[in-house]
Amino acid sequence: MKSFISMGISEWLAETLKNIGISYPNSIQAQAIPKIMEGRDLMVRSQTGTGKTFAFAVPILEKVDPRNPSLQALILTPTRELALQITDEFKKLTAGKEGPGILAVYGGQDAKAQMKELKKGIQIVIGTPGRLLDHIRQQTIDFSYVNMLVLDEGDQMLQIGFLEEVETIIKQTPKTRQTLLFSATMPKKIRELGKSHMRGPEYIQAEKKQAPSANVEQIAIRTTDRAKQNDLIESLRLYEPFLGVIFCRTKRRVHKLNEILQANFFSCDELHGDLSQAKREEVMINFRQARIQFLIATDVAARGLDVDGVTHVFNYDLPHDSESYIHRIGRTGRAGREGMAVTFYSAKDEKLLKMIETDLNIRIERKNGRLKHKEMAIQPAKRKNTKENPSRSGEIKGKYTRNHEGMRDRTQDREMQDQRANGTQKHLPGIRSAGAPTIENPSSKRPVTKTKGKRHPGLKDNREAFVQKGSWGDARSPKHRTGRLAKDKKHTDSLSSGSNKRISSNSRKS
Repeated sequence: MKSFISMGISEWLAETLKNIGISYPNSIQAQAIPKIMEGRDLMVRSQTGTGKTFAFAVPILEKVDPRNPSLQALILTPTRELALQITDEFKKLTAGKEGPGILAVYGGQDAKAQMKELKKGIQIVIGTPGRLLDHIRQQTIDFSYVNMLVLDEGDQMLQIGFLEEVETIIKQTPKTRQTLLFSATMPKKIRELGKSHMRGPEYIQAEKKQAPSANVEQIAIRTTDRAKQNDLIESLRLYEPFLGVIFCRTKRRVHKLNEILQANFFSCDELHGDLSQAKREEVMINFRQARIQFLIATDVAARGLDVDGVTHVFNYDLPHDSESYIHRIGRTGRAGREGMAVTFYSAKDEKLLKMIETDLNIRIERKNGRLKHKEMAIQPAKRKNTKENPSRSGEIKGKYTRNHEGMRDRTQDREMQDQRANGTQKHLPGIRSAGAPTIENPSSKRPVTKTKGKRHPGLKDNREAFVQKGSWGDARSPKHRTGRLAKDKKHTDSLSSGSNKRISSNSRKS
């Protein structure tokens, strides 16, 4: 096994690596570091979590001259979080030593403060394309002496739409520079970018990780687009994560899902590219300190996310490829701890899910949505057939097979028939609520039930009293109420006059 010293790394840097737990280079580091030290351009296909940051950070620290105040190395990243993470890795390697100046340059931070730091003499800059372009326009950064350029997570830059900005920045650097491209996938546009701006690049394929960590349990829940939200909510309540990360494909879906979960009283927040830097930092602090239980994020925003205590990962939307799947579920089960990854998929995602399984050589356990799988189902109590509680197919058969409160039987039917014949019929339970007042109709001795807010034909002659005591008048303006009374009075008068005319005509005929 090669050592760092045998690859041309100085003793102090090799000792620093050993102190942080890296005694020997891994596969990607062993392939890349010697070629970088020789000054060759590289295109490296390596997924997140393979140690690729140290593969370019170690050679850069060896090549950069701290005594030269000019900017000598530039690392482009797609997100602020990744820029900060890479900056932390550089500072770990230079801790306790007067090394080169290192600065993270990204949007959402005070631009004037960045300008002051750049004037002091910074040798290594890790930044996002947007903020670097701002400094180029304001002429506050000089790329004339950059001799090493690193494009990290090239496929993510392409997905976000940074490709034109990246090319603009590349053109500001000397053509004699050394260029390194790291990407989890190699789309056609990324390969074309490499050929256009690199000098005879060599291609390195990192060893493909065959499967996720063995201590991460993986399940896939079949659902539909309409039922997915409910299935997610039930899963969150069932598994009760200590900390959980929920992945969505787009910023809009992240925002919408966050609102839905907060409406269901979950402690959660969102993380995506539309948030200000101050808000993103606040969200991450709250999540790291477990002030919120769930973080809903996009793949790009959560790139390189490393938080202790994440016990569950939920793929609300299925990732596009196996590398993204590995990255997502790699947020849990870290440092030998157990974790769980739950993926929701519909019929249209079946082919993509099988492709991920084939690519990673794994089999993900399938379960049905709507909590139909065994440990999530709530089994209803079975009803026993007894004489006291007969079933429809039991001892009692006919129209009414149950006799309990609120249900009529044949005896009640016979009593009702006798009451109709004798004129002593009473109101059945449910027709008039207990204590409801009755109003005697002058034209008939039949009792009429007064129901609040509902007009009754028997109250036509007592409408004024009914309105005053409380009906539709409570919810209407006095003007409207007066107009309604006038209209009803006019209608009543027309009915009365019509009946009188009919009586007089009949009398003439007779």
